[in-house]
Amino acid sequence: MNSPESQFSLILITLLKGVIYRDSDPPIWQGLLEQQARVRDHISVLGLELILDEVEGCAHVRQREPAEGEPELPRLVPRRQLSYPVSLLLALLRKRLVELDASGGETRLILSRDNIVEALRTFLPQSGNEARLIDRINIHINKIVDMGFLRLLRGQAGQYEVRRILKAYVDAQWLSEFDQKLEAYRLHAASISPLEEPEIS
Repeated sequence: MNSPESQFSLILITLLKGVIYRDSDPPIWQGLLEQQARVRDHISVLGLELILDEVEGCAHVRQREPAEGEPELPRLVPRRQLSYPVSLLLALLRKRLVELDASGGETRLILSRDNIVEALRTFLPQSGNEARLIDRINIHINKIVDMGFLRLLRGQAGQYEVRRILKAYVDAQWLSEFDQKLEAYRLHAASISPLEEPEIS
């Protein structure tokens, strides 16, 4: 049997590697709940803070902003520069989560690859090469899978679950400006060549 110290180490390592989900790893999740005060103390030394959402069933760390007069530590959690289509797709998926929650029904958002492709292509520049456009959208989808916001369901070809940790990264304030951002995206897409893929932060 693992010792309490090795269990604590496993919780810390898992947390520093990525997101802990209640449904994916119940023992690690339960251990985190029981030892969250100790976890917070340990990671604060590294300039990190624990973000634990018991309602959504997920936890992760983020860089803590230094207090006034406190030196800024090197970043352990890197900032990511996202391409226009990836950032747009994250926003569209986040909006779908809000719509799902408002419906009061299912708690898991499952989308097919075709659903995701259709949601995104509306905002991309027109392309004369349909196959190339679909290939590029598939690359963006795979990027979001790599980031941990989409999970390909086993045994269900082309079906994805939108992970609820996305809510922690695309917050409510950002989402409240969503319609204005979408209009900006539409104008941006209309103003560029189909061969271009602009970068936005």
